[in-house]
Amino acid sequence: MTAREPTLRVTMLPRDTNDRGTIFGGVILSHIDLAGAIAARQQAARNFVTKALRGVEFIAPVYVGDVVSFYTELVREGRTSMTVRVEVEAERFTEPRQKVRVTEAEVVYVAIDGQGRPVSVR
Repeated sequence: MTAREPTLRVTMLPRDTNDRGTIFGGVILSHIDLAGAIAARQQAARNFVTKALRGVEFIAPVYVGDVVSFYTELVREGRTSMTVRVEVEAERFTEPRQKVRVTEAEVVYVAIDGQGRPVSVR
């Protein structure tokens, strides 16, 4: 990972664990969605809904106390949608300088109006 600023940073808590003592994948997915939505909103002041989450493959576990960073990048902007890449990295609680790549995903967001209909991003 490069020396860029994360869009979102979260410390993982005991409530987020499965019976094996690692963080639920669904918790990470939720934060991916949130980080991507923050990035979309920074690009255009619109209401967005999530249409798709693509390419998620977990490559390392996350543990209680790890600080997880979510880095975002705009991949594509269409007329009514945006695709945001979210890269996830965990800084180990037990070894604070050790950073481990956890996963990445592309998230597609659609801009909507007050009635939930797609509208132009711009």
